[in-house]
Amino acid sequence: MRKLVVVIGVAMLASVLAAASEQSEVMAPVHQFVDGFNKGDAKTALATCAERASIIDDFAPYRWHGEGACAAWAKAYSEWAKQNGVTDGVVTLSQPRYIEVVGDTAYVVVPASFEAKQNGKPMKRETGALWTLVLHKGASGWLITAWTWSHS
Repeated sequence: MRKLVVVIGVAMLASVLAAASEQSEVMAPVHQFVDGFNKGDAKTALATCAERASIIDDFAPYRWHGEGACAAWAKAYSEWAKQNGVTDGVVTLSQPRYIEVVGDTAYVVVPASFEAKQNGKPMKRETGALWTLVLHKGASGWLITAWTWSHS
């Protein structure tokens, strides 16, 4: 009986560790995107996106979809920032609220904030936002296929 309890305990621990490892793998491209964005390194950020993606964000034109959607989003963000005098944008992520992985698809909800300078003065544009993402695991690993940035 004691051996059975130990075997069950070890199996449960292995299952928990495997799930934590899988969640870390899913979050790696999310963190890479944010790190690239925060450093102004579009190449690093965009390397986390699938070629075909869907994006909804809070600046015009609000929606990007299909081939090159992430690059089109980055261009629109740069234009918006320039038009509005926004510089030094930084996204900060909190602990994910939810991660679910089913096969080669993951769904992630993570609280986030966006801070920047506007016309040289600190501004706190968004706090308490939710960034919801869908990722797909292919031959090269997990890539972002969709995201929505929402104000709470």
